[in-house]
Amino acid sequence: MGRVLVTTDYLRPGDAVDQLLRGHGHEVVHRPHRGPRTAEELAEIFAGVDAALVASEPITDTSLAISPRLRVVARSGVGYDSVDVEAATRLGIAVANTPGANSTAVAEMTIAMLLLCARRLPETIDGVRIGGWPRHDTHELRGATLGIVGFGASGRAVARLAGAFGMTVLVHSRNPDDTAAVTFVGLNELLTRSDYVSLHAKLDDTTRDLIDSRALRLMKPSAFLVNTARGALVDEVALGDAVRSGTIAGAALDVLRHEPMRPDDPLRDVAGIVVLSHLAGQTAQARANAGLAAARTVVAVLAGEQPVEVVNPEVFAMAAG
Repeated sequence: MGRVLVTTDYLRPGDAVDQLLRGHGHEVVHRPHRGPRTAEELAEIFAGVDAALVASEPITDTSLAISPRLRVVARSGVGYDSVDVEAATRLGIAVANTPGANSTAVAEMTIAMLLLCARRLPETIDGVRIGGWPRHDTHELRGATLGIVGFGASGRAVARLAGAFGMTVLVHSRNPDDTAAVTFVGLNELLTRSDYVSLHAKLDDTTRDLIDSRALRLMKPSAFLVNTARGALVDEVALGDAVRSGTIAGAALDVLRHEPMRPDDPLRDVAGIVVLSHLAGQTAQARANAGLAAARTVVAVLAGEQPVEVVNPEVFAMAAG
């Protein structure tokens, strides 16, 4: 059977994922991702591997080419921009993700971040910590307009929760769904009308820096930006300038272009911007769902099947040809 490399840091020997893989006869090697690896470390962990189950660790053409036996890279998450899909396809390696596995967790965190902005919680918490007793004017979510950019599983889950709070929901999506109880609009209209803008779009060449200085100028001075998707959707220099100048009121971000946050990050110590450590999808339930979904994909590919979660299905046609 196959040799499966697991680098997702929350997956451990003996857990449900490990048992599933071993139950199908596979050898499992755990090498948790704790930070950048040297070329020598990459060569050691990828040597002789048939499959890799990974989180956000960059999987480059170099990593992919180390083992000629590698057949599948499965992401225990939704985004797969950390994997060089073009190189994987060229090498005949399937790349898969786990869409929807953490949508509830992301949606709940998004609502928490909206409340954080609306109720000015960071200012209050910090004020009390230093001995004050802040009594800010704050706002309810009820009656406010939420603009959702991207309408996949997490965007849809956010829309449902926002509706329960009494918010008006606008959505910008490449694939509008007439059955959804939301209003689909163009991006410019969404930015102009929304009190809160929440990003749930995929990262690709068309969405990179989607929220740039022009987009930020379209937003209300009282509006907040929330991002639980991908850091590179936002021009971070422009965002920092927009919040400092009062172009928008503030932002709450769970993701950055470079993680962890660098000492010279353009958003470090910007008043009005709260940065979390990429935790939106990291509940115990979401981790279990994502890990098991990725493991099932690995098992399927190594068994010669073609799971729908594979984002480059052309590799199967290449293998058949």
